[in-house]
Amino acid sequence: MIKEKTCSVTGHRILKKDFNIEALRSAFINVINCGYDTFLTGMALGFDTVCFNTLNKLKSDYDIKIIACLPCADQDKFFNAKQKKEYLSCLEKADEIITLNKAYFEGCMHQRNKYLVDNSSLVIAYLNYNRGGTYQTVKYAVESGVKVLYFGK
Repeated sequence: MIKEKTCSVTGHRILKKDFNIEALRSAFINVINCGYDTFLTGMALGFDTVCFNTLNKLKSDYDIKIIACLPCADQDKFFNAKQKKEYLSCLEKADEIITLNKAYFEGCMHQRNKYLVDNSSLVIAYLNYNRGGTYQTVKYAVESGVKVLYFGK
């Protein structure tokens, strides 16, 4: 993984009704055309999953790699059956899976988010309000000098 060619994603679990997947696809194509070839996703529900699926479709046309970065091995412990099925389907398609911890503990999501930023030179963020994990991740990226591309504002 080359940091200068690695982009991570962060975003809310609930997407607005006017969320535009085609605009997200275009944003990823622009990023790929700028030389990014590795994409890190934290595999949370919502934006992370949509990004994973969008990138996976782009793999047929672009030479890119998707790395699933799990905060803990039991991240899907409280997912419902449908969510768990989609999550496991994504993991099967990932080029690599990095699991940071064996089990959930308070702070493991924050640790995962820090890992995403620390290993990227660009973060694509779906940030609609200034609180929560996505906000903290974007704040950390800005403080760390990592470029942030805001999507969906």
